[in-house]
Formats: sequence, C-alpha cells, structure tokens
Amino acid sequence: MGIPTDIEIASAASLRPPVEIAGRLGIPEEFVEPYGRSVAKIDLACLTAPGQPTQQRAKYVVISAVTPTPLGEGKTTTAVGLADGLARIGRNVAVTLRQPSMGPTFGIKGGAAGGGYSQVVPMDKLNLHLTGDFHAITAAHNLLAAIVDNHLHHGNQLQIDPHNITWRRVLDVNDRALRNLVVGLGSKVDGVPRQSGFDITAASEVMVLLSLATSLEDLRERLRRIVIGYSYAGRPITADDLGAAGAMAVILQDALNPNLLQTLEGTPALIHCGPFGNIATGNSSIVADLVATRRADIVLTEAGFGADMGCERFMNVKCRVSGLRPDAAVLVVTIRALKTHSGRFDVKAGKPLPPEMLEENPDDVRAGLPNLIKHIEIVNTFGVSPVVAINAFPSDYASEHQVVIDAAERLGIDVAVTRHVAEGGAGAEALAEALLKALDRPTNFRFTYELDAPLVDKIDAVARKVYGAEGIDVLPAAASALAAYEKLGFGALPVVIAKTHLSVSSDPKLLGAPTGWRLPVREVRAAAGAGYVYAICGEMRTMPGLSSHPNAERIDLTPDGAIIGLS
Repeated sequence: MGIPTDIEIASAASLRPPVEIAGRLGIPEEFVEPYGRSVAKIDLACLTAPGQPTQQRAKYVVISAVTPTPLGEGKTTTAVGLADGLARIGRNVAVTLRQPSMGPTFGIKGGAAGGGYSQVVPMDKLNLHLTGDFHAITAAHNLLAAIVDNHLHHGNQLQIDPHNITWRRVLDVNDRALRNLVVGLGSKVDGVPRQSGFDITAASEVMVLLSLATSLEDLRERLRRIVIGYSYAGRPITADDLGAAGAMAVILQDALNPNLLQTLEGTPALIHCGPFGNIATGNSSIVADLVATRRADIVLTEAGFGADMGCERFMNVKCRVSGLRPDAAVLVVTIRALKTHSGRFDVKAGKPLPPEMLEENPDDVRAGLPNLIKHIEIVNTFGVSPVVAINAFPSDYASEHQVVIDAAERLGIDVAVTRHVAEGGAGAEALAEALLKALDRPTNFRFTYELDAPLVDKIDAVARKVYGAEGIDVLPAAASALAAYEKLGFGALPVVIAKTHLSVSSDPKLLGAPTGWRLPVREVRAAAGAGYVYAICGEMRTMPGLSSHPNAERIDLTPDGAIIGLS
C-alpha cells in the first residue's frame, strides 16, 4: 500500500507558529514578520542589530546530485529529510532552499516542496504565491522594461540601439507564445516597434541578483549595474542611466527578507529566491544562508541539478560573494538515474518509466556508475568531502543499492541508503550519521579559477576541471563579446556556463561520464547586475511551454476551499 499524496500529507500536518520555529534558531520575535498563520519573513536587521550574532557558527553543507533524469532525483526531499534526521539525533539544524516557480508547478512538476513525509509546509503556499517575492521580482523587472521602451518613445536621449536591447520582459507562467514578439505596435503613441519577448521570472537577472545580494545597500548597487542593452556606439546602458534602480529597489525591499517555513517535523526552513539552474546560479539566497549559519549547528542548502551545474556555481560564484565555505557535500543518487546513464533506457518527463527499468538488474546500475564517480570527482576538485545519499524508491532492490554502496566504499566515500520520503526524518538518520562523519574531516576548499584570469581561461577551466572536456571552441561572435567585456571592465567577474543539465557535457545525449568532447561556446552575455559573465553552450529555453495536458488541468479547489492536484 502506497503512502498518501503529498498534499494529503501536508494538509494533515500540525504546523507550529512561525515565532516558535524562529525561536529554534534563536531569532527574537521582533525580527519575525508573520505572513498569515504559518509563514513569516525574517527581518534582515537580525544580521546587524546589537546583541545579534555576527559570525558563522554552523557547519555548512551543500546538497547536490548526479546528472538528473528529466524526473529529478530528489535533492529537495533529501535536503528536507536529512535536516529532520539531523534534528532527530539532537542537532540544531536549518535548511535553505529555493522557492518553486509557479510555471513548472502548473506545468509538469505539480510542486517542488519535497515529497511524501519529507516536505516543507505549508506546501500549498510554498508552491503558489508564498509572500509575493516572485511577483515583486516580476514587477521590478518589468518596470525596467517599461522604462526602456518609454525612453525610446520620448526621443532616446541615450541613443539606445533598439536592435541591441537585451532586457526582455518576464512572467511566472509557462507560455511559449510569448517567447518572441513585437512590442510597440499600434499608433505612434503606442511606442517604438521592436522585436522582444518574455522569459519566465526564474530566468530574470533580478531574480539572481536578489539571491546574491548581501544587504539592501548591495541590492541597490546590483540593480544600478544592470545592463539593458547597448547604444549605437556600443556603450552599455544601465538601469542607473535610465534612473530606474531606485524604484526597483523600493519594489524589492520586502522581497529581500527571507521566508521562514518549516518541515513536517518542525525543522526551520528558509525559502528564498529561485534562479534557474541551467542558465543562472541555481541556488537560494545568500541572506538566508547568513541568517541560518549564524544560529544553527548545521545548515543544509540545495544547489540545482547535478554537481556540474548548481554545485559548481555554488562554489565558484555564491561562496565568493557570501564568504561562506562548505564543510561537506551530499550527492543524491537514485537507482533510476544510474540505470538511465547505462544508456539502455529512454526516460522522458511526464511519461512512466519503461517497465524493464523497474526489474532487478544490478548490471544496469553498474553500467551507470561512471556518472556517480564523475560527480564525486567534481566535488573533490573543490577540496570538499562528499557523502553519497541513495534516495531509495519502492521499486529499488537491495542488490542494486549494494552496487552503489560498494562503489562508494571503494573510493573511500561515506554512503547511506535514505528512506525519508516514506519514513520522514527517521528514514534519514543513517544519512545524518554519515554526514556527521564527513563533517569531522578537514577541508581544503579551493575555487576552479582565480578572478584575475581572463574570461576565456575561466570558461576553459570549468570545462576541463569540472566537466572533463578536452577544451573549448569559442565561436567568433563569442570571442568578440569576450574581448569587449574585458575592455568594459567585466573581466574580473566569475563565469557561469549555460548548458544542458541532462549531461555533464553540453550535449544532452551524452550520458554517463563522457570524454573526448569539447565545449562549444556560441554566445557570451554579461549579467553585470548579478555580477558574472555567462557563456551559452547549448540550446535552452528561458520561457518554457506547457505540455498537451499540463498539471494545471488537475489543480482545483474542493467545495470547502481545499486545494487539490499539487504534488
């Protein structure tokens, strides 16, 4: 007999008042701003007020994974379950996570608050509007877009080149019809016609710069630096040039405060920001981590997709900005992921797993092990100790788990089978004990590259040292952009590589741990406000579309107002 649905479990939960949850982290009530009965914002004054802690106290752990299947391998559920497992064995722990986008919630996922008995609650609020941060980001982003077009309409004093405007509009909805469009159609008073489009809010630079801001002052400075496009002469035009940064900061002032929720077992969960994991940093906010690491014994934070993606950006970008350094990492692996990386099965989002994939076959798992080993190597390159978490599914077999256990032990890596989805924190106690062993080991943290290296060398370093590529192939347009960014003063910024999350390489069809390939750099852009340069190395949609039968068709209200269809 299966466990109840996620929303049935969440709806039956008895939630503690936010002030009580904050109290578990030693946050005084004066810094807790309730949003309804079960959610609160934490006033960032708690970081600077007299008498409040100003130094890191916690051990800091990043939760990553092997290269995921399109179904995801359960990093969020593992982070939540592990937090509850640590709390059960007496540790004061907090978990920091990204807020889900409503686009995927109404698309395929149906929610991203964890699963089973390893969830953040209230899951309905978390998966929908929460405290309105995404709406504030959408509004601030689109205000800047409106100011850009208004400037064109009123004479274009800054000589903005309409064909070289990079600032599009955003919406937190999956809508492929908005990817490419023409604005300004109609009469002369309706604006200057030009081609543009929409991205999803999670892809907004405002989203990622909010996640990287360390204070309100820092947020204001990052907004000021946003580049919306270029003049006819090639000069970057900023939000500050347009006089927009101040108003954007006003819109985002409350959104900068992290959101406090709780797990089903009452562990504090700080949920804040949701930048894309393939084109942006894929990590929750720095301010949430600062609040948590000054007050808990252990802080767990999740990085998007595999260790080659969100974890690499966590190390090379987020940790540079925050000043925090990880004490350990957890690599989540599933049997279905390793079977996928055997190359013998075709797994697609929204489709059932192939029946033969559910049969006991340790050899299929063994064939997919190179992907796990590659991700262990990636974590090791940063001088951090990894722990392998086998996220167990009911369809798994003990013989298949044993293949992974044996492989990890041969490499000297701590490993544990975790059953948090079915058993909650009790099912993650073995993983909690394994993590504590890893936290006792010294670290030798190091970045992949130094900031004073040329941009092209930074991209090459990530490609070779993290992905295992033989090198990079920079297309002429990308080479020109890199040279221009060096001249414009962006050369000292870190880099983000926008690529597929379905392979360690840039080709989603290359499974396992591919070798003998080169990373194609076809385009380079600057996210000057966020503070990095990103190389585009594949085809990625920044505005998703809906499937033929999206999850929105299954989400509804019962006559008594209860939400159904979230998962």
